[in-house]
Amino acid sequence: MRKIRGLWRIVFGRTTILVVLLLIQAFILFGGFYLLDNKMWAVNFIVGVAAVIILMYILNINQNANFKVMWIIFILVMPVMGVAFFIFTRIQPGTKFIANRVEELLKEEASYLRPETDVMNRIYAESKQDYGLFKYMYEQGHYPVYDNASVRYFPLGEDKYEEMLYRLEQAKEYIFMEYFIVDKGDMWDSILKILARKVKEGVEVRFMYDGTCTLSLLPTNYPKRLKKLGIKCKVFSPMRPLLSTHQNNRDHRKVLVIDGYTAFTGGINIADEYINKRERFGHWKDTAIMVRGCGVNSFTLMFLQMWNIKETVKENYERYLRYEAPADPAIRNGGYIVPYGDSPLDDEEIGEKVYRDILNRAKDYVHIMTPYLILDDEMLSALIFAAERGVDVKLILPHIPDKKYAYLLARTHYADLVSHGVKIYEYTPGFVHAKVFVSDDEKAVVGTINLDFRSLYLHFECAAYIWKNPVIRDIEADYQNTLANSQQMTMKEIKKYGIVPTILGRCLRLIAPLM
Repeated sequence: MRKIRGLWRIVFGRTTILVVLLLIQAFILFGGFYLLDNKMWAVNFIVGVAAVIILMYILNINQNANFKVMWIIFILVMPVMGVAFFIFTRIQPGTKFIANRVEELLKEEASYLRPETDVMNRIYAESKQDYGLFKYMYEQGHYPVYDNASVRYFPLGEDKYEEMLYRLEQAKEYIFMEYFIVDKGDMWDSILKILARKVKEGVEVRFMYDGTCTLSLLPTNYPKRLKKLGIKCKVFSPMRPLLSTHQNNRDHRKVLVIDGYTAFTGGINIADEYINKRERFGHWKDTAIMVRGCGVNSFTLMFLQMWNIKETVKENYERYLRYEAPADPAIRNGGYIVPYGDSPLDDEEIGEKVYRDILNRAKDYVHIMTPYLILDDEMLSALIFAAERGVDVKLILPHIPDKKYAYLLARTHYADLVSHGVKIYEYTPGFVHAKVFVSDDEKAVVGTINLDFRSLYLHFECAAYIWKNPVIRDIEADYQNTLANSQQMTMKEIKKYGIVPTILGRCLRLIAPLM
């Protein structure tokens, strides 16, 4: 009976219905193009002219080369469908609306986020190169640098979870939460109890999660359930049975802000596997940071930016910002921090450029943890060039992947990287979900940004760039501990990989920009 009910849920579940409706639309769209392609010579002529014009346009636009190659192949192999689909992706009103709205919100928030002149002057005196990076991050993303950074690093989800519960209990004014994944279980149940109690105490609670959760993790009416508890809830871009490029841009951020004094970010979502209370892919290795002080303002405005994308009422930002740094002896203090976000709807890949800057300016080492390795040419070159300059470049990746196709694709980069001096390790106890760059005992990035196309080009992301803070020693110490539980992938090990998965991985490179 249970098997029958399970099969019934799969066949008639909302995920299946959504997929079927999308496939029907795609069949009608592309089927029509196919019929036109075979029956109307005039259409073929028009499409041929349009294809040439579009190909010239693609070659001249400011876009990642891998995306250009994918489009060129698509249009050359299937001209009618390729041309039509390219035009379709460029006339999406929903995507244009959100892009304009994000730009408008960034301009609104810019007046609240300005770097202090004396801080920038001090950085300029210490390092003109780092001054240049901080200047870029502010001018292109409106994310200022803060001094006297207060940061605590959590090497596991369990560690962050424990501190997270403690800080939630201390909330007096407001709690803002924005997560990519939320799933029912011990972790969410314990957080929800605190949120419901805090609402009764007069604390304003806003909770936002990505619309992909509506596919299988949470019911479609879940925001209404939370609103009954007094929690303001929004779903970012709910999944709908309509072909739209907008649905490709997900909110991959993980942000928690409490009273404007405390913020959390990192790779950890709200689900039991992230704190190892549920095993899915062996031991789950993830990381996070807690930020205290004025740097929290950037996370506050990042949250409000996403919250207000479809709002018409102007937000009272000043109400939620703080301009003093409370003492907190429990965490590392000193140096500088830039909390920053990355949007897929502008022409600035801040996330990737920060990573490349670390690689290009490293002197001794760059140590990286990432769950996925789906590289564009620029990132591949930056990794190789750093290693060829004598920098110790190490990457820790999962040994037990959560997505088989991503693992197949990642393995296609192993030989090229290792042959040029990059050292690759797989975390043998299980799955690495951490997104960490640490370099030269001087700088680090902890956040939500993976080394794949989706994170670097297609998702809304966030992270914190940390410079000259003692917490960097904690991050590097954790890296070494993780390395001790990882297997190095030598050329000998790489050659043991089967021919079939290798070919499959190579074929997947054709659509790598979608991953």
